[in-house]
Amino acid sequence: MNPLLRLLQPYPFERLRQLHAGVTPSPAHRPISLGIGEPRHATPALIEQALSANLAGLSSYPATAGEPALKAAVAGWLQRRYGISVDAARQVLPVNGSREALFALAQTVIDPSRPATVVAPNPFYQIYEGAALLAGARLHYAPSEPARNFGIDWQAVPEQVWQSTQLVYVCSPGNPAGAVMALSEWQQLFELSDRYGFVIASDECYSEIYFRDEAPLGGLQAAWQLGRQDFRRLIMLTSLSKRSNVPGLRSGFVAGDADILKDFLLYRTYHGGAMSPVVQAASRAAWDDEAHVVANRALYRTKFEQITPLLASVMDVKLPDAGFYLWAGVPAAFGGSDTEFSRQLLAQYNVVVLPGSYLAREAPGPDGRPHNPGAGRVRMALVAEPAECLEAAQRIVQFIQSKT
Repeated sequence: MNPLLRLLQPYPFERLRQLHAGVTPSPAHRPISLGIGEPRHATPALIEQALSANLAGLSSYPATAGEPALKAAVAGWLQRRYGISVDAARQVLPVNGSREALFALAQTVIDPSRPATVVAPNPFYQIYEGAALLAGARLHYAPSEPARNFGIDWQAVPEQVWQSTQLVYVCSPGNPAGAVMALSEWQQLFELSDRYGFVIASDECYSEIYFRDEAPLGGLQAAWQLGRQDFRRLIMLTSLSKRSNVPGLRSGFVAGDADILKDFLLYRTYHGGAMSPVVQAASRAAWDDEAHVVANRALYRTKFEQITPLLASVMDVKLPDAGFYLWAGVPAAFGGSDTEFSRQLLAQYNVVVLPGSYLAREAPGPDGRPHNPGAGRVRMALVAEPAECLEAAQRIVQFIQSKT
């Protein structure tokens, strides 16, 4: 067996299952889960119709490079959303969801014949870690700044780390805290990439769920505004899962540096990463339509407008820049234990939340001592219908008030 598999840690939801083993949820309440970030709004009818209308595509092998019509639809969306121009043939590649592409990109980019480091945020999406380790690289967890909604402090990454860095994962809007990178941060990261030669993988799957008038800045958009129209050493990754409520469709795309995408296509040709023609047709319909995205965003805004102030009355929590998570501090009554908070909440009020420590790794803090930046916080995914999320929030308030 591949010895690198032994380096992988249990996935957060497996750890959550083990944490809750033996807990008997309160029978007085129906179960509500805020644990997993799986969109539960209705799938748009236009996507269902496109799927059923293109079932003939099941009889054909798909091309890994994707159909020109889908790539043109993606390029059109990038133009409308970010005001940028891409070569659809060379700078866009459909993928089966951003998760598999985030993993596969590391296998393409990392050169294990020389010292290789991957820099990732902390807290983070665990695919970054697994992708790096199985590519033969070591992980460096970039320090985050709680005062900036857990944005990354790039200046705190040591020089010797940058010297061996081959890939940097960024997530903007972030998971779990929802921070969006500003143009000045992108400029700083691009300058570091120019100096040390690493590739930037920009995970942007939460970009269409936001709460302010201005849409979040994207990585390609930042590069374009800074005069980097060739998108050198930059790949953005996104999907339809959150934007269009189709996590089961497994559809997304990557875009950016044409030279990297040429090698990525080669890797994917052998890896078997082609998207079904039926899914491509449905994806094209989704990228061409914005009305369902606006309606979806309005649902999330309603939930966050109701729930954030309610929970803020008893927890350290605030409206994120974007995304569909609340990243909340555990009250002192629980001794700062995110795991104990999660267990007791399930037992007494039948609500599931994810301990923040499961989404981070212990790493040196500002004082140099090891610290898990997710400890003492919980992530709540407000993905269900508004009434269900509101009921969960009301139970959490009652739960905390009963302890204080």
